[in-house]
Amino acid sequence: MATSLGPVEPFHSPVHSDVLSSGQSGGRMFFERDVFQNFYDAEPFDLNHNLGSLDLFKPDYLAALAGKFANAPKDFFIAASAPTPGTAFYSVPCVGRTPGQALEEIDKIHCRVLLKRPEKYDPRFRELLHSLFQQILTQRRELLGERIERLEGAILVSSGATITPIHFDPVVGFFAQIEGEKFYHVYPPAAVLETELERFYIMGIFDIGNVKLADLDPSCDHLFRLGPGKGLHQPCNAPHWVQTGASRSVSYTLVYQTASSQALARTRAFNHCLRELGIAPSRPGIHRGADAAKALTMRAAIPVQLGARLVHKLRPNS
Repeated sequence: MATSLGPVEPFHSPVHSDVLSSGQSGGRMFFERDVFQNFYDAEPFDLNHNLGSLDLFKPDYLAALAGKFANAPKDFFIAASAPTPGTAFYSVPCVGRTPGQALEEIDKIHCRVLLKRPEKYDPRFRELLHSLFQQILTQRRELLGERIERLEGAILVSSGATITPIHFDPVVGFFAQIEGEKFYHVYPPAAVLETELERFYIMGIFDIGNVKLADLDPSCDHLFRLGPGKGLHQPCNAPHWVQTGASRSVSYTLVYQTASSQALARTRAFNHCLRELGIAPSRPGIHRGADAAKALTMRAAIPVQLGARLVHKLRPNS
C-alpha cells in the first residue's frame, strides 16, 4: 500500500528552481523551468509552493468558508472513501453532511470534502487564484494569446486513510498539498485510448472521466509522495487516483480550460460521431483544417445526421 512508503519531508525553501512571482496574495509556486517547458500538459511533474504559510488554509478560516457553501450544493461534493483505487468513481456513496458539518467531523467520519470555486465566496481566494495563474502565464507565455474559458480553484479536505478512485479531469491542473500527506498516482494523458476520450467528450466536458485502472499500464504510473509544500502539475485527461496518509489532509488545486482545449474536445466529439458512422477518423492534430471544421460543427450543435453530410467534405483528411 502507498502508506508503507514512509513519512514525507516538508518543503521549506526552493532549491535550483525559478520563482514565478506575480500579484500580492503571497501565494507562490516554484517550478523547475526546463521541466515545465518540456512536460507541460503532457506528463505530470512535481513542484514546490508556500501556500501552507497563508492563513486562508488554517482550520478556523476553512470552517468559516465551508459555512458559506451550505446552500450551494452544486459547489461542493462530499463522498466516502472508495474501497479500492479501481472503484467506479460515482459508485462511492455521498455523505449526508453540509461542508461545515463534514469539516467538524472529518476526524470521525471517513470522507472526502471538495469545496469548488471558493473564489466565488471569498475575495482572498479569488486573489490567490489569479495570482497563481499569473505565475503560470509567466512560465507558459503561449497562454497569453489564448482565451481562457474556465479558471477555477478548489479546496480538498479529506480524512486520513481515504481513497479517491481512478478518474481523469478535462482540465489542466496544478495541485498543492498543504496539510497531511497524500500518495498521488498519475498517468500521462496518452495512457487513455483516443476512443475513450471521444466517448467522454460527446457527453460533455465539465464532469470527471471514468477509466478502468486495470486497463492502464502500471509502468506509466507516476507516484508523487506529497507533504506540506509539495505539489504537482496534472495534464488534461491524465488518469489519477489518490490515497491520504494517516491524518487529515488539506489540498488546493487550480484548473483551467482554454478555447483551444475546448475546441479539441469538440473535435474528439465529432470523431466519435464519425466512428458511429463506420468511418475511422484521424487523430486530432494531423489535419488542422479538418479539426477546425469538426469543432465548429459540434459548437453549432448540428445534429449528427447533418454532421454526417459534412463528413463527405472532410473525408479526404479524416
